[in-house]
Amino acid sequence: MAIHAQQSISGFIASEPQLTTTSKGDPRLYLRFGQEHFRREEDGTFTQMETTYHHLVMFGRSAERLSSRFSKGDNFLAEGYVRPVNYEREGQAVESEEFVAKRMGHDAVRTRYDVDRSPRTSAAREAVQREQERAFDPPSRRPTISAPVLGR
Repeated sequence: MAIHAQQSISGFIASEPQLTTTSKGDPRLYLRFGQEHFRREEDGTFTQMETTYHHLVMFGRSAERLSSRFSKGDNFLAEGYVRPVNYEREGQAVESEEFVAKRMGHDAVRTRYDVDRSPRTSAAREAVQREQERAFDPPSRRPTISAPVLGR
């Protein structure tokens, strides 16, 4: 099976994330992010170049969740794709591009954080867990399920 790959970016959040809705009522997260650039010199040192700034959007439930988990200055990694956008600013047509994030997380190399490893509780997960626990029960304790009879 082939490896599934997407584009990814890293950077820092340069503006406060804004949670809005699309014309269809779906959640939309928008933010500006910066990327620092460096040039390696012949002597092995690095020279910092000009920082570039870009647009990032995310949609749906992920946008709602992430809007409260990120703030200006956070370092992040995101997976998604780049798409062209056209808009109007001060009466002028602007052609640009934005990164559409499908997944996004804090950059573990540049961010200190704690991971909550407590089990998630949801009805579906609990049902799966109960089913997995029953798989090792002796046959006499397993619930009997009769097959449906066709043609009656």
